[in-house]
Amino acid sequence: MTTPLDIAIVGATGSVGETLVQILEELAFPVATLHLLASMESAGSSVMFAGKKIKVREVDSFDFAQVKLAFFAASPAVSRSFASKAQQAGCTVIDLSGALENALAVVPEANGDSIATLKLPALITSPSCAAVALAVALAPLKGQLGIERVQVMAALAVSAQGREAVSELARQTAELLNARPLEPRFFDRQMAFNLLAQVGPVDEHGHTGVERRLVEELRVLLGLAKLNISVSCIQVPVFFGDSFSVALQCREPVDLAQVNQALEQADSLELVENDDYPTPVGHAVGQDVVYVGRVRRGIDDSQQLNLWLTTDNLRKGAALNAVQVAQLLIKHMV
Repeated sequence: MTTPLDIAIVGATGSVGETLVQILEELAFPVATLHLLASMESAGSSVMFAGKKIKVREVDSFDFAQVKLAFFAASPAVSRSFASKAQQAGCTVIDLSGALENALAVVPEANGDSIATLKLPALITSPSCAAVALAVALAPLKGQLGIERVQVMAALAVSAQGREAVSELARQTAELLNARPLEPRFFDRQMAFNLLAQVGPVDEHGHTGVERRLVEELRVLLGLAKLNISVSCIQVPVFFGDSFSVALQCREPVDLAQVNQALEQADSLELVENDDYPTPVGHAVGQDVVYVGRVRRGIDDSQQLNLWLTTDNLRKGAALNAVQVAQLLIKHMV
């Protein structure tokens, strides 16, 4: 029987933080004492866990020596400020911000065995929502297909940018439906009933940080350091649920029967047959798997495989992956 752990969640009042609390309870994770932490502005509120109200405290004054494990679901700046301090206090950190450059990125379905190599206390990254979804889908195909190139169009939900982005999409939608003048606030232009060609600012080469992070993380997760990956991330007027159009260029002609069998047998994947296709609203939201559909070869290239993926970005893409990493981790804790 696993010994219960004292655990902290930094960023407990945010969308991902609240989902972490929910999933820890759903999965009956062995929690002894749960410490909920946030900024000074959010401290003082309460969050329900296991039938009890837990008061949210300021992260600035928290002593991480009180806990063995901490989830960081706050901003990159918070992770940079407190994650190393937590590790020095004897606490293993699972960070969801992408701010920790030397932390090990883990998706259990893709590279879960890497946990066994860690010396505790450790810094671990639960990768970006997009990287988690793609790693879950591509890991079972990696050995079979000999993937040489990956092309991804990622249609990202606004919830990845927090509650303010969700509220902005709702407000814009209401204003347009009621024929009122639209004044963009969170986004720099109309988001409702629109598509934005980039998510975040671009660098001197025209790529966003979200795109570069996805490429780097996917290479690590698949263990293919030189894999050729092309990514375009767009912002879509969807509250929850990321979707991906994926094209794989392979060394040999694609055997669709073998591909479908591998996808059907893989953990955390749900294959939707060719007479249907998955959507965020109809399939993914509230679920704990990555849905795969429209599995097909290229129109004029038998060595190309095309896939459509969708998943709940807050659950499977963020909070659930972090908790699944923690489940692997506690097997190695003394």
